[in-house]
Amino acid sequence: MTASTSPSPAASVTASPDVSHALHSPVIAWFEEHARDLPWRRPEAGPWGVMVSEFMLQQTPVSRVLPVYEQWLARWPRPADLAAEAPGEAVRAWGRLGYPRRALRLHGAAVAITERHGGDVPQEHAQLLALPGIGEYTAAAVASFAYGQRHAVLDTNVRRVFARTTTGVEYPPNATTAAERRLARALLPEDEGTAARWAAASMELGALVCTAKSPDCARCPVAGLCAWRLAGKPAHDGPPRRGQTYAGTDRQVRGKLLAVLRDAVGPVPQSVLDTVWDEPVQRARALDGLVSDGLVEPLAAGMYRLPQGTAARPSGDTDTN
Repeated sequence: MTASTSPSPAASVTASPDVSHALHSPVIAWFEEHARDLPWRRPEAGPWGVMVSEFMLQQTPVSRVLPVYEQWLARWPRPADLAAEAPGEAVRAWGRLGYPRRALRLHGAAVAITERHGGDVPQEHAQLLALPGIGEYTAAAVASFAYGQRHAVLDTNVRRVFARTTTGVEYPPNATTAAERRLARALLPEDEGTAARWAAASMELGALVCTAKSPDCARCPVAGLCAWRLAGKPAHDGPPRRGQTYAGTDRQVRGKLLAVLRDAVGPVPQSVLDTVWDEPVQRARALDGLVSDGLVEPLAAGMYRLPQGTAARPSGDTDTN
C-alpha cells in the first residue's frame, strides 16, 4: 500500500475531455504492443478464470500467481467444481500465495455462483458485488475484463498512473478516495469496449512502466503529458510510505502453522503445531486467529485440520486496493 500525499491536489484535479482523449489512444496502443501474454487474458480463461486471477493477484506478484492459477483451473475449471469440495481444499491449493482468507472467500463465491446463478459467473455488476468476498474493485474488474463492460477499475497500479499523469504527485493516497473514484470515472472512455481496454492498459502501464520505485519515463507512451514529470517529478511529501514486514510477525507464524496443516493427510495434534514456533504466546495467538478466521478447524483431543464443513463465508471482501 502507498502512503497519503497532500490531499489538496488530489481532491482538486479533474480530467478535462481533451486530457482524457489524449491519454486513451497512446496508452491503449502501447498496451496492444506490449501487454504480457497472461493466461487470464486469453479467451479460453472465461469469466471464472478472470475471477480466480483477480482474487489471487491482490497483493501478490504475477510470478507467484501463475503456477497456482494454472493448477487451480486445471483442478476446478468451473465454479461448481470448486463448490463441490470442502473449503479446506481451497486453502490447501492456495499454497503459499499469502492472505489465505482469499481462498475461503473464493470458495464461498463459487458456492454462491453455483447456487444462485446456475454455475455461471454473473455479468451484472450488482450481482457480482453481492457475491461473498467480492468488493467494488473485484466486481468492476470482472465486469470489465471478463465481459467488456464500462467500469472504473482502480487497483494500486492504476491509481499510481492517474496520480502521476493527471494529479501531478508521485504516489496516490494510502486508501482509495472519493476524489480518485471521480477522476477514474472522468477518465473512462465513453465507448464500452474502449473503456474495457483502457482499464487493462492503464493497469499494465502501472505494472510495467510507471512502477512504484523505478518509473521508466523513457518508455512511457504519455510521458509528454504526465503532470508529475512536467512538474519536475516532485518528491512524495506525505508520511513515509509503509513497507510490509513479515519476519517475526503473526503472519509468519500463521503461515508456518498452515503449512503443516496443508501438508498433512489428516488431523494434526497440538504437539506437532507447537514445534513450528518457539514463542508460545504468539503461537497460540496465531492459531486462535486461524480458527477465528475459519482457516483451521479444531477437533477433540487437541487435534486440528483444514476446514471440512460447508462453504466458509467470512465477512468482508478481498479488495485491498
